[in-house]
Amino acid sequence: MNKTIRHTSVFVLLLVLALLVRATWVQFHDSKALADDKLNRRNVIEQYAYPLGDIIVAGDAVTGSKRTKGGDLAYKRTYKDGPLYSAVTGYSSQVYGATQLEGIYKDVLDGTDNRLKNPLDTLTNKRADPGDVLTTIDPAVQKAAYKALGDKKGAAVAVDPKTGKILGMVSTPSYDPSKISGSTDGDAWKALTSDEDKPMVNRALRQPLPPGSTFKLVVAAAALESGLYGSVDEKTASPDPYTLPGTRTVLKNENASAPCADATIRTALRYSCNNVFAKMAVDLGQDKVKAQAEKFGFNADKLDVPVRAAKSSYPSGMDKAQTALTGIGQFDVTATPLQMALVSAAIANGGELASPHMVSKVTDADGNVLRDYGDGGSKRVMSAGTAEGLQSAMRTVVEEGTGTNAKIDGAVVGGKTGTAQHGENNSKTPYAWFTSYAKGAGGKEVAVAVIVESSDAARSEVSGNGLAAPVASAMMRAALR
Repeated sequence: MNKTIRHTSVFVLLLVLALLVRATWVQFHDSKALADDKLNRRNVIEQYAYPLGDIIVAGDAVTGSKRTKGGDLAYKRTYKDGPLYSAVTGYSSQVYGATQLEGIYKDVLDGTDNRLKNPLDTLTNKRADPGDVLTTIDPAVQKAAYKALGDKKGAAVAVDPKTGKILGMVSTPSYDPSKISGSTDGDAWKALTSDEDKPMVNRALRQPLPPGSTFKLVVAAAALESGLYGSVDEKTASPDPYTLPGTRTVLKNENASAPCADATIRTALRYSCNNVFAKMAVDLGQDKVKAQAEKFGFNADKLDVPVRAAKSSYPSGMDKAQTALTGIGQFDVTATPLQMALVSAAIANGGELASPHMVSKVTDADGNVLRDYGDGGSKRVMSAGTAEGLQSAMRTVVEEGTGTNAKIDGAVVGGKTGTAQHGENNSKTPYAWFTSYAKGAGGKEVAVAVIVESSDAARSEVSGNGLAAPVASAMMRAALR
């Protein structure tokens, strides 16, 4: 054979071998990555080729699927009472993807989860019928929160203290996920994402803000647990007025005539005495306050319910003046409504903090359980004695103090108000907070946290009792019905 022809043949053979190796590599190694690529439109076509499974609330589907007209996407997602449940469901969009429960359980809802397949489906690679996601949400609690928040910007969460089940989760202003579920909803998407009120942000889980005086419950728990004070009725060493250590700044109380000098924890919670809890935080030291806060869940990098909640934070490396401000829920302390609901839940549950969750079961199309979340377990965050004392003090807040708007006839209710500063030198409208628990007939219990970021109320009328407590009361009534 001619030497040139022989070299050419070997070269061509090597090229063919290289092509075969590359083809094999793509087929067996890169195929999954290519198939899962978000730019691969065949994935979207397959996802919406059939009706999706549903998200269930109290036995009823709050989602659905609708046949489309034309195009290569056969079905699109629909929502029943979309604005009411958007903080729970999230959205599933043909263009913009999926969030929250829609995103977390996408494979179950579109039928691609391997747990849905029977042996024959696995052999034939047939797509299985989609499954469903059953939530812990109580529709009465959800509706009560949504109605009570109304046009206010804010959020509310209700939790069963014993089980950790999330009974209600609302964020306002809300949005209708149906408006962005199709392939021609660009204008609606642009309007939502450019809205300065951020209706697509789940404020209940994803927007930590200064908790104000509701954080005094955490400081009180730290003081009782550390032995700084023996009970909620022991007098504290709390001068009034109180000057922040190392400064000339005098910390004022909202009610100048309140009996806050050396007040007991009960009295200090009742009147929301800043001097008591600022001094208490300094006496404890930031490390002890931080340790108690972290028992409640602050500074946790991962809290999935199963949607990932943003971190609620208690800072480190502070001077004494800054530590004093953290005692009243200011400086760099931040919390989500979920976090503050968990504080009240642990107090109501005798010091045991149940793991929060809003999904009870995941099932296949026939109702067979793929996963039962049950109750997620609990951990002790304070002694039963500390919890009992704080329950009692919180009842005083509602019965005689700053939280009277949370009263419910026939139920035991305890709570704590909060008004958190907002903006430099408190230049913007303060945040109104309320966190509480209620115990009714038949052993029913609920813990709630509400934040109102803004409303049509005058600045002078912004308070936890005036704006947030009525929302909490409506939710608690619904839960105890």
